[in-house]
Amino acid sequence: MSQTRPDPGRALRRRRKHERQAVVFGSLIAALALAGLGATAVYTGAMEMSFLDRDFTTPPPDPDSIVVAPPCLPADTLPVDPATTQIRVLNGTTRAGLAGGMQTELQARGFVVIETGNYQPVGVTGTARIRFGEAGIATAYTLAAHVPKPLLVLDRRADATVDLILGNDFETIVPLEEITLVPTEPLPNPTGCVPMAEALQSAGPAPSPSASPSAPAEGETPPDGEAPPEEAPAEGDVAPEG
Repeated sequence: MSQTRPDPGRALRRRRKHERQAVVFGSLIAALALAGLGATAVYTGAMEMSFLDRDFTTPPPDPDSIVVAPPCLPADTLPVDPATTQIRVLNGTTRAGLAGGMQTELQARGFVVIETGNYQPVGVTGTARIRFGEAGIATAYTLAAHVPKPLLVLDRRADATVDLILGNDFETIVPLEEITLVPTEPLPNPTGCVPMAEALQSAGPAPSPSASPSAPAEGETPPDGEAPPEEAPAEGDVAPEG
């Protein structure tokens, strides 16, 4: 009776298969062991992972980055006399002296600039933003005629002050000969405006002190005849004697 000889090729393939399995399982066991040792070291404090101590924060969104329709003017609203305005001019760029230059231009046209300074964060897009509350809408829209393509932004401030924030694309004020406002004719409404009650629902908060600096920016001067903001009493307040 003949005996079947074992196939040497088959035996070799089986041995190699066992070797590969041993390598795979050995690697898995080693990886699990290292992971366990690492976890134990972190848990016991023997190893520190400094990146876990970092604060992962997302920068706050630009409050004006979401375009909201501006409010419509009340019927028959006339342009405001520049001498009755209260405007803050803020530099939203890295260009030094931009707010001071605009202050000079506006004052030459009769506007009252109560403050200049730097706006945070810098890097404001577009030519300019005009921020105002319900009480300052006529001032804002009068000012808008002097600024090229401004973004009109309603907030919940209670007074009639208006903030003019100059952006990266700002170059110069609108020439006087190109301004079409007539003192005896109502101001035009911006395209796509919505009723004030509707606009107030999405209006942002009143500006914080960080958005309206209490001191002029470096290289910029306060309006003529005014004391520095930190020393000047607020409108309607009585300055201390002596």
